[in-house]
Amino acid sequence: MNEITRQEATRQPQVQGSEGSRSERDRALPPPVDIFEEGNALHLLADLPGVTPESLSIEVDNNMLSLEGEIRLEMPEGMTAIYAEVRAQRFARRFTLSHEIDSDAIEARIENGVLHLQLPKKPSHQRRRIEVKAA
Repeated sequence: MNEITRQEATRQPQVQGSEGSRSERDRALPPPVDIFEEGNALHLLADLPGVTPESLSIEVDNNMLSLEGEIRLEMPEGMTAIYAEVRAQRFARRFTLSHEIDSDAIEARIENGVLHLQLPKKPSHQRRRIEVKAA
């Protein structure tokens, strides 16, 4: 991956009864992401607490990887919020994939609020050993 584009946003705690502007309340925070390389693949880990596979969309279009979704939080029955920083919100992250990534072979799984994308390299970009023959 050679470029990351992210929406910039500030984190604003919400207190019940506060009158923050609509744009502040609805602003989506981009999820934090770590990217690692291991052998013939890159691994992207995104912190997505409260996100289910059904509320997550992952697409590749013209070497652009898009993660979009919604954090859906429900108020526990019988409780009233006094102070709430965590709230339901939409989010999006986009990444430009390098030419070495095989976008047809990307795999995704989400477990315990962490999205794991495996981004394998194309065979032509994988390291291989060349056998030396005796003449």
